[in-house]
Amino acid sequence: MLPREDLLKGVENREEIARILDKAEQAIRTWEITLTDFFSPPVLAEVQQIFKRLTEVQLITWGGYPQAERQRIGLSRSEIPLDISQIELAAVDIAGNFLFDPANHRDFLGAMLGTGIVRDKVGDIIVLGERGAQAIVVPELVDFLQTSLVQVRSVPVKTQPIELTDLKIRPPKKKEMTTVEASMRLDAIASAGFGMSRSKMAEAISSGDVRVNWKEITSTSHNIQSGDLISVRGKGRLEVGEVAVTKKERYRIQLTRYI
Repeated sequence: MLPREDLLKGVENREEIARILDKAEQAIRTWEITLTDFFSPPVLAEVQQIFKRLTEVQLITWGGYPQAERQRIGLSRSEIPLDISQIELAAVDIAGNFLFDPANHRDFLGAMLGTGIVRDKVGDIIVLGERGAQAIVVPELVDFLQTSLVQVRSVPVKTQPIELTDLKIRPPKKKEMTTVEASMRLDAIASAGFGMSRSKMAEAISSGDVRVNWKEITSTSHNIQSGDLISVRGKGRLEVGEVAVTKKERYRIQLTRYI
């Protein structure tokens, strides 16, 4: 079996990683592909790092479309072929007239959880404005949601299954920019990329609202590198591109902000 305590040493999302390791051990023991529930990007990033150290088991993640944040994990022995088609997902359309009572992501998620299901069974929710929303879920929830999810806020809704190919995915908006900084400090680069003052960004970092490669960072002087992904709660993501040193020994940094 896997060296669990060694693998769990120092991890940020210990409870979630332990559950994934349970599934990995099941896959090794049974020679079958096992599936987890949905996990958030910080857990997915951390488990990818942990599983790089393992040779006997492999994993693949999929959330229904390329930019999906919440994804299920498929696990199998290294000898067994594994691809995203083996990760079982379903989608539902939550249709209603939200013209006079607009609903946001939290409203739709709250209504779904209000039926008694747990968060881990729900993937991404795509809000469609006044028409309602679409949600990705584990397949075994579809029938239940059809009968149980009948209202969001004050609006009656009709919940029915749709194909994953019918999801109305909007590609993220991108903004390319270049900044020149005296150092590669997190607070400097993030404040430039997100258009916030250095002091406001420092507050966000110390409050735990900033992640680098999905890992929470609370040090303003954390050193950023090319390829890093910076996310600020409620502000989107920032990808650090090419870094060049100028004649004045400052750093010219290419940034891409995803809104």
